Amino acid sequence: MYKKRVLPIVLLAGLIVLSSCGYSKSTADLTTQTVGRTPAAVGVPLSVFAAGSLIIPFDHLEKAFESRYPNIDVQAEYHGSIQVMRHVTDLHEAVDVVATADASLIPMLMYTTQNPQTGKPYADWYIKFASNHLAIAYQPQSMYASEINPDNWYEILSRPDVKVGIADPRFDASGYRALMVFALANNAYHQPDIFKKMFTGKFAYLITIFQDEDLSTITVPEIVDPKSGSNIVIRGASIQLIALLESGDLDYAFEYESVIRQHNLAMVHLPDVLNLGEVDIDYSKVQVNLDFRRFASVQPVFRGERIGYGITIPSNAPHAQEAALFIAFLLGPEGRAVMEADYHPLFNPALGIDCANIPVELQLLCTAEIP
Repeated sequence: MYKKRVLPIVLLAGLIVLSSCGYSKSTADLTTQTVGRTPAAVGVPLSVFAAGSLIIPFDHLEKAFESRYPNIDVQAEYHGSIQVMRHVTDLHEAVDVVATADASLIPMLMYTTQNPQTGKPYADWYIKFASNHLAIAYQPQSMYASEINPDNWYEILSRPDVKVGIADPRFDASGYRALMVFALANNAYHQPDIFKKMFTGKFAYLITIFQDEDLSTITVPEIVDPKSGSNIVIRGASIQLIALLESGDLDYAFEYESVIRQHNLAMVHLPDVLNLGEVDIDYSKVQVNLDFRRFASVQPVFRGERIGYGITIPSNAPHAQEAALFIAFLLGPEGRAVMEADYHPLFNPALGIDCANIPVELQLLCTAEIP
């Protein structure tokens, strides 16, 4: 994994052009200038496809945004992050804003897939706007709730009488990140069989792990089907596990910390070396390969790294101007306040990738991130 560094804040206009992205400390003034313009269209339906972990904060963001822009109707739809991508790159739907829990999906899938109508890639820029931490959600009545802690969680979850929910790693970033946690735990707890004890013999088609000194490689088969009697429950998106947890059909579920707090659930905080959310931790010694052909030209491979949420405007977005307004509102003071209130604070500043291609009105709301 390449470590990231953030370019310094640039104040001179000429240097802002050279660095591709700029950032202004007077964000409130800038947002008023860029977001305060009323778009020409009236009654615009703005299609926003986002990761399921953004449902609650984006619902509140939608209300605040529509209050500011009553002529724009945000029409949001939520899925696992890979499924969000597929609506654009596989189903070729006309989406205005894409927000994913794994920013790496945007260059992996949208940069490399062309719109058949225009021949252009579906995206050539994105902004990393937030991070998160992976954690374990549970209820007071969950099996062994009085025993579980950050030192023994993997032993509790592997017990056959404990029902554990994980998002489908073929569709949701939290799913393949949960697999990464178990692989990283092998080294963190100096127990090389933690992953195998949790997953071996639980699925009709094996989820495998190959370990050497430098890298643990997990391979997810084309079909992820827990065997009858398995203690693992798979759902297409991590947010779908919340209802099962609340009904008592699950004892534990891997979720993002923001989602757990939004739903007032009990939480096992994973150690920093496992939670995939710390800026100074190297998570790159684990990799997940999705061994299926759902994407025509891309073999999805995910290397462990700090969680980063990404947002972009597809090249075929029917309402690109309004989409830019929505992103600017998210990154501005009102959007930041909404996200903060829902336990999902944003990067400050947001990080722009391939900044020269970012709409001009968004360039000054982020700073450049380069390898």
